[in-house]
Amino acid sequence: MASFNCFVLAFFMALSFSSINVGLAAARHLLQLPPLPPIPTFPIVTLPPLPSIPNLPQPTMPTLPTTQPSLPNSGTLPPLPSMPTLPTIPTAPKVTLPPLPNLPSFPTIPTSIPFIPFFSPPPAKTSP
Repeated sequence: MASFNCFVLAFFMALSFSSINVGLAAARHLLQLPPLPPIPTFPIVTLPPLPSIPNLPQPTMPTLPTTQPSLPNSGTLPPLPSMPTLPTIPTAPKVTLPPLPNLPSFPTIPTSIPFIPFFSPPPAKTSP
């Protein structure tokens, strides 16, 4: 798998270097082109003056009434109908669940490192 990743990296590096080469060759090609011909100058055209907007006659607007007409009074309104009574919902019986079974206890993992006794080194040789 690591060799595949190395191959992919090498492929992308080669691809990027080849695109740099193409870009540099294109820039060199543009520098070697002959100069462009000058842009021709066009005569300046004058536009005729715009026609004036004619004045249109203003229409006369009718006057609006300032008071509102009164609505006819039909007397008292009929009473609203009463809401019907809703039927009562029966109560559901209480359901008791059995107790959950006891799970077996798992051994605990020690968190402290036990003490390992080391033997003392042999006594050093003394020379007279």
